[in-house]
Amino acid sequence: MTLHIGLASVLVDDQAKALAFYTDILGFQKKEDIEMGEHRWLTVVSAANPDGVELVLEPDAHPAAKPFKAALTADGIPWTSFSVEDVQAEYERLEALGVRFTQPPVTMGPVTLAVFDDTCGNLLQIAAVNEGA
Repeated sequence: MTLHIGLASVLVDDQAKALAFYTDILGFQKKEDIEMGEHRWLTVVSAANPDGVELVLEPDAHPAAKPFKAALTADGIPWTSFSVEDVQAEYERLEALGVRFTQPPVTMGPVTLAVFDDTCGNLLQIAAVNEGA
């Protein structure tokens, strides 16, 4: 038996706002949207791999969620990281769309990364492994 990642979650303060940001700005595609009472089972996937890992836009309704997110953000720690081929190009694309970066692209050994605010209470990172590293 081999384990594989099917789902990952990001805690969001507003699922509708998160869906708009993650699809319209970041370019993910909505995969699942199922009403579940007050909240929804809401997932997005990479447009390049629609059958790949789903990112759950999870409501941050649990009492521990908001303080946890605030502590990570205050310390400048990204919640998760997305792989890109070219961090500089993606940085420029997202910045042109109004995304607020807290850290512009920086090379750290074999990777280049940048950190941005997802408008839903999280810092996220884009990263790429440098060629020849």
